[in-house]
Amino acid sequence: MTKRQPPEPRRRRPTRPLGRRGEDIACDHLLGKDYEIVCRNYRLLRGEIDIIAKDGPTLVFIEVKARADESLGRPEEAVTPAKQRQIRRIARGYVMENPPGDVDCRFDVIAVLFDDAGGHRLEHFVDAF
Repeated sequence: MTKRQPPEPRRRRPTRPLGRRGEDIACDHLLGKDYEIVCRNYRLLRGEIDIIAKDGPTLVFIEVKARADESLGRPEEAVTPAKQRQIRRIARGYVMENPPGDVDCRFDVIAVLFDDAGGHRLEHFVDAF
């Protein structure tokens, strides 16, 4: 009897360059909608907010999810309730460090799905959570 070989591990594509590209595309999208980019990659505690922007007087905390394909689900599905709690916690820290005055805050998600031809599809979920 021959011994079965274990399946080869799936090779994961590096996600950091894909995420950075998705964030760049998201920023271009926001600038085209007259948002003001306040900060990118704000780190606090063990997490990060991808983009902090102003939409008129509203301070917007934006999570960007980029995927090469939908084999792991749609990009926006990765913003789980736990991730939302983490983003809210980091946003509170940002507001404490950088008091914006009396402004409304909002949480958006931008999903970027790349295709094999080098293009992409972007969906902007305003007030996502």
